[in-house]
Amino acid sequence: MPEHRPTAEQAMDHVRAILSFIGEDPTREGLVDTPKRVVKAMHEHFWGYGADPIEPLSRTFSEVEGYDELVLLSNIQVHSHCEHHMVPFVGVAHVGYIPNGRVVGLSKLARVVDIYSKRLQVQEKLTAQIAGAIHETLKPTAVGVVIQARHFCMCYRGVQQPNAVTTTSKLYGTFLSNAAARAEFFQLIGTTKPAEGM
Repeated sequence: MPEHRPTAEQAMDHVRAILSFIGEDPTREGLVDTPKRVVKAMHEHFWGYGADPIEPLSRTFSEVEGYDELVLLSNIQVHSHCEHHMVPFVGVAHVGYIPNGRVVGLSKLARVVDIYSKRLQVQEKLTAQIAGAIHETLKPTAVGVVIQARHFCMCYRGVQQPNAVTTTSKLYGTFLSNAAARAEFFQLIGTTKPAEGM
């Protein structure tokens, strides 16, 4: 976190400067309130900086009848922003783990994805952060995270490939050492129907 964080008004001044930079008139009727809207949108896009991704994983349950097989949450919506161009990338995350005596509420896995997504990101780092948080906090037998996303910086600028999908994965534990467990994880991901928008 920077030592000096600009005020909302200072941030709005920067938005006005950008509007002028692209050749617009920030004082015209349609743009007068744009700086305020942009700053408000920034709070929505990047609230993850003010949230602790470990906190959702802190409450676990052990009364699960010794369950020690794969838990897989598929098609978690991902809405993030590329740290290189500050444009969106959108897609889905698949998060799986094999418990080692403790399980966590399913919504908490989605929450971890949300927190890390609501920061400036690259997809590779995002994938590793989600998997690392689960691995370090729950200490399960295995963790696997796969993200599939479309990047607007590739869709509408640069190479302009709107149908390109980037897939990244990060594995820990049994998913690395046991080929059968790894195959089950990827096979189950393959049987899920892609979420709307992918």
